[in-house]
Amino acid sequence: MRTGSVKKYVIPNIPYLFVLWACLKLGTAYRLAAGADFPHKLMGLGQTVGPAFANLAPGLDPFDWLVGIVGAVGFRLLIYFKNKNAKKFRRDEEFGSARWGGPKDIAPFVDPVFENNVILTGTELLTMNTRPKNPANARNLNACVIGSSGSGKTRFWLTPQLLQASAKKKGGCSFVVVDPKGGVLSQVGAFLQRRGYRIKVFNSIDFSQSMHYNPLAYIRNEADILKFVDTLIANTKGEGKEGDPFWTKAETLLYCALIAYIVFEGPEEERNMNTLVEMINSMEVRENDDSFKNAVDYMFDGLAKRSPDHFAVRQYAKYKLASGKTAKSILISCGARLAPFDIAELREIMSYDELGLDTLGDEKTALFFTISDTTPTYNFLVALAFSQMFNLLCEKADNVYGGRLPHHVRVLWDEAANTGQVPGLERLVAVIRSREISLCLLYQQLAQCKALYKDNAETILGNMDSVIFLGGREHSTIKEISESWLGRATISMQTEGRSRGQSESYSQNTQRVGRELMTMDELTTMPGDRCILQLRGLPPFYSKKYDLKQHPNYRYMAEYDSKRNAFRLDRLLSHRLKLGPNDTYTVYAVGEIDDEEDILNYDDLDSEDEFI
Repeated sequence: MRTGSVKKYVIPNIPYLFVLWACLKLGTAYRLAAGADFPHKLMGLGQTVGPAFANLAPGLDPFDWLVGIVGAVGFRLLIYFKNKNAKKFRRDEEFGSARWGGPKDIAPFVDPVFENNVILTGTELLTMNTRPKNPANARNLNACVIGSSGSGKTRFWLTPQLLQASAKKKGGCSFVVVDPKGGVLSQVGAFLQRRGYRIKVFNSIDFSQSMHYNPLAYIRNEADILKFVDTLIANTKGEGKEGDPFWTKAETLLYCALIAYIVFEGPEEERNMNTLVEMINSMEVRENDDSFKNAVDYMFDGLAKRSPDHFAVRQYAKYKLASGKTAKSILISCGARLAPFDIAELREIMSYDELGLDTLGDEKTALFFTISDTTPTYNFLVALAFSQMFNLLCEKADNVYGGRLPHHVRVLWDEAANTGQVPGLERLVAVIRSREISLCLLYQQLAQCKALYKDNAETILGNMDSVIFLGGREHSTIKEISESWLGRATISMQTEGRSRGQSESYSQNTQRVGRELMTMDELTTMPGDRCILQLRGLPPFYSKKYDLKQHPNYRYMAEYDSKRNAFRLDRLLSHRLKLGPNDTYTVYAVGEIDDEEDILNYDDLDSEDEFI
């Protein structure tokens, strides 16, 4: 019999064996009592009780056993009906059962090896194993960190995560970090290199200190085009009220057509955003002449003859339904949206790709996105990269690795409210856990997430098993934490009364009342070294923030030794082409270039005479 069954059925019924024995002995005493009827035997029962209980061994007389069994069953039924009809009392929980968590609550969720944990607070850790032996202790590694400016989101939470980097070749996880101003990279870059990590950097503050990123390099099929265009439009719509959705849909048709042509028909060296901008710039439209054709029109005419069912052709045909005046407005809108891509530095940095977003789970990698916290001009590129990265990693986990990446990928998204929006994030955050991917969002207040993702914000936050509050004053955030996270506790309140007069009296009363575990004003005035952790399924923890200097790997940070642990980004970046002995390459003969030659290639024209 299983231990659980013994505890559930056998142990609770042991007391009834004593009841059975006692009733059996009373049956023996009744049987031995003098008299022929019940009243006389009942009167003589007092003389036979002693001898009956003198012998502890039960008798074998059927009458004795009948009395014992009937007595035990009757007593059991009495207890059953009494418990069934009893009033339900929850002493000291009448107005709420909220309490603070302690070491015993978090203990089942901590890995014995410190390096194998996610640091949540100064006293609470969470194992990185998302599939523990006890499934009841499984938690995803998604987290939401909320803290106002200066509350220590970077120092007390984000940086300690990177110091957990493993030195094992086959172990450890990859990191994707949004790093405002590049401060985190300069502190831990050298440490990560010592741990065997590949360091990659996309720097939107100084493109000369950045690796190249070409979003079109990751487009494999028509579905990828639609996802990319949706993300591009969502993050370049500007502020203010949205206009007529017709123009957005018309732009989508044109983007899909042009990108499909570039990716599926263009030469490899031209599959980038620069070609897209050039094609839009060359699309002349005449308002009063719908029959006029520009260079791009002729390119699609040639493609339509070769492949009439091509995705690019079908999308472009829908765009061409617009009149000349409407088409001109669409092109103006496209030009305004893609204006940042006309900047020479950005065009160069997006000419080819070095980030390898689809390889982050193959080996230990740390990818840093350095952004400006004052000028958000290029911050939308982070959202573009993240949208592609999540989809690429999920597809690779499913198609190559049987559903799980060999290296867990942790995305630490600082300034999540200022770096754009990932369309469909509410769906992605619910499924990435099984692929060994986790997302950590860092906000200054909850209202930022709700403003960005509207009705989907609750779904996104609902898939974060860990929520950490580092401090702040924003009203809606404080109210939600006090009422929804922490709940109400039952406390005892003592009141005193004293009346003076001809006869003085004094009274003291004690009663139970309910109050929030922490009120809004207590949260607002929470000490700067304290934080609140809410881990799914556990009571909240009121703990100290993690002290970065206490980390075993703190001595490898540049803050500890600025000379020995300095990170040299200039040594990492080298854009000169280096050919290996086994690399295949093609040698081209370069002749004189005709200055009058048009920059566009009209290979798709069946005849040169067709171009007017």
